[in-house]
Amino acid sequence: MKTEKNILIAFILNLVFSLFELIGGLFTGSIAIVSDSVHDLGDAVSIGLSYFLERKSKKQPDSRYTYGYLRFSVLGGIITILILLFGSVAVIYGAISRLLNPVSINYNGMIVLSIIGAIVNFAAAYFTREGDSINQKAVNLHMLEDMLGWVVVLIGSIVMRFTDLAIIDPLMSIAVAVFILINAIKNLKETLDIFLEKIPENIDIDEIREHILEIDGVLDVHHIHIRTIDGHNNYATMHIVTSKEPHEIKHRVREELKEHNITHSTLELEGENERCHEQFCVIEHNHSHAHSHHHHHH
Repeated sequence: MKTEKNILIAFILNLVFSLFELIGGLFTGSIAIVSDSVHDLGDAVSIGLSYFLERKSKKQPDSRYTYGYLRFSVLGGIITILILLFGSVAVIYGAISRLLNPVSINYNGMIVLSIIGAIVNFAAAYFTREGDSINQKAVNLHMLEDMLGWVVVLIGSIVMRFTDLAIIDPLMSIAVAVFILINAIKNLKETLDIFLEKIPENIDIDEIREHILEIDGVLDVHHIHIRTIDGHNNYATMHIVTSKEPHEIKHRVREELKEHNITHSTLELEGENERCHEQFCVIEHNHSHAHSHHHHHH
């Protein structure tokens, strides 16, 4: 599997590099580089993690995980984001203490290191650019951030080389950390939405309901539930009231759902004189709140 191999390459690149970078940062006395190495190490760990979880997410459904393993990939994304959040907070803390007690920095060493850094991360970003799982996206985001971080450090170190403003170093590292923090929080929200079964971003439930009701023979549709398993496999369940031949109706509803990017669906069909018990509850619930405790059958 291509995604996996790419993640593995990125993992090895990052691990080796973050160690090299830690030594380099200590040697040049640059907090931006040290903090970057902490962040890279975090990346390497999370990439390693997402490698295993990505592999697991490819497994077919079995009797224990009946929905399959797709969410393991999402889990990898969450852990990765948490590591990033923690890392960037640590970096900001380190940089602030540096602002208070500036130290002298070896600028030439910094310039060389950041050029190497930018190249290595560009390579890693290039390897992980394809792939559409949440995990892969999280990994690629890291790579791009790292590369951006290095470009910032490179520019900063060249400026410091000519102006001797050591304060630029911690300021840069704060800027990069804040950028990462904001992105990580955004990603966290998206991933949590998946776990909380929120309706996928690009799906409009009312529009789907209307389109299904337009199908000839569909008298009513209710209990529509739509969720996404991993961010791009969408799943729907619903009850359809029809008097027509069920197979034909099912086929047409599935075709309609495919157009709305829903690949898996479970359809419950009911005859027009068959009262869906749950639906009856809902109607009763709307008329009087006295019986509202009946309503919790989902």
